Amino acid sequence: MRIRSNKGFTLIELLIVVAIIGIIAAIAIPGLLRARMSGNEASAIGSLRAINSSQAAFSSTCANGFYASSLQQLGIAVVTDGAPFISPDLSAGSDGDSVQKSGYYIQMANDPAADDATIDSCSEPNGGPDAAALFASYYATGDPVGLNSTGTRSFFTNTLGTIYVDPTGDPFTDTAGNTKPATGQVLQ
Repeated sequence: MRIRSNKGFTLIELLIVVAIIGIIAAIAIPGLLRARMSGNEASAIGSLRAINSSQAAFSSTCANGFYASSLQQLGIAVVTDGAPFISPDLSAGSDGDSVQKSGYYIQMANDPAADDATIDSCSEPNGGPDAAALFASYYATGDPVGLNSTGTRSFFTNTLGTIYVDPTGDPFTDTAGNTKPATGQVLQ
């Protein structure tokens, strides 16, 4: 006669464990998604601050008060000190004025009517990047790649250096480089 072993779990016990894991996952996943969106938004704000800083440095060291025409121009290393004005994650692989970073499209543009100069003191043969158009003002935006999935807010900055936020996530339509945008609020 064989005695049956009672070792192991019953199907009901396994189903209860799976249900508990499912409930815990259903509670945790929305919080993780919100945390990821918050991180993406913080990265977009940091990118706009980096653009402001690099434009200020470029303007004061190379461009006699004017600003670079593209993110790529800011990313070219100046031969005299070997360092670019902006990090490669914002300039490398960009199409000149736009890059996708951390769930946001980071874009920089200038007022095309304000093409004020075409050479700077860092240009070739002066030991730096090739000459490119310089502008009296610029603006930059950060728009979510997927609204409500990679971010919920859009951001804007310009020559003034202030970062503005639109809590609805609508892209900023202003292109003025020296004025406050018509929509949005100052980022607190």
